[in-house]
Amino acid sequence: MSVTVRVAPELAFLLRPRDRPTRERRLGFDPDATLAHVVQAAGVPLTEVGELRLDGVPARPEARSRPGSVVEVAPVARPQPVPAGGLLLDVGLGALGRRLRLLGLDAAWSNDADDAELAARAAAEDRVLLTQDRGLLMRRGVRGALVRGSGPDEQLADVLDRFAPELAPLTRCTACGARLETVAKAAIADRLPAGTRRSYDEFSRCPACGRLYWRGAHARRIDELVRAARH
Repeated sequence: MSVTVRVAPELAFLLRPRDRPTRERRLGFDPDATLAHVVQAAGVPLTEVGELRLDGVPARPEARSRPGSVVEVAPVARPQPVPAGGLLLDVGLGALGRRLRLLGLDAAWSNDADDAELAARAAAEDRVLLTQDRGLLMRRGVRGALVRGSGPDEQLADVLDRFAPELAPLTRCTACGARLETVAKAAIADRLPAGTRRSYDEFSRCPACGRLYWRGAHARRIDELVRAARH
């Protein structure tokens, strides 16, 4: 006795390589397994699941299948709202986190948080957890999103497509995520290299970590990133 999990084309990459051409995975029937368990056993985290159909009828994750059932899995609808707490990125997405902060998004990140800490922080701070670790997304109670893309540019495009957040470029510290404050040049002149003091007059400062910002040599590249994100 078995149950067949059939996924939408957008989710085929989550199946085993041999199952991807047909977009189906056959699993042994378990009378105690909910559809949520069955779908995750096929390799698809519930965070990536939209509508479920059981033998052609819409069904909830807690429903149970029958021997020979077909479970159809649609992708989660886009865009999704960003929760009030913002975003939380796992340890492998630091470069993506800096780009999100550059665009003005509340994107928390730590280079040493383990899975349990990430799950607890996401819940405590009302954040959505961004990761490429399917196992982390399958932890009980985690609200998250599987980030597509092999590099930060592709990952950024995926996150912006999934959540369509409002952007406020150059308003956050890329190091710690705090909101930047305008600061008078005279107040920080002693911290500036001589060339910077001569060439620039407008500065921002992070009130949390003290980092200074101005439109320097990387301004053009940053402007291009912002234009691409807004597009």
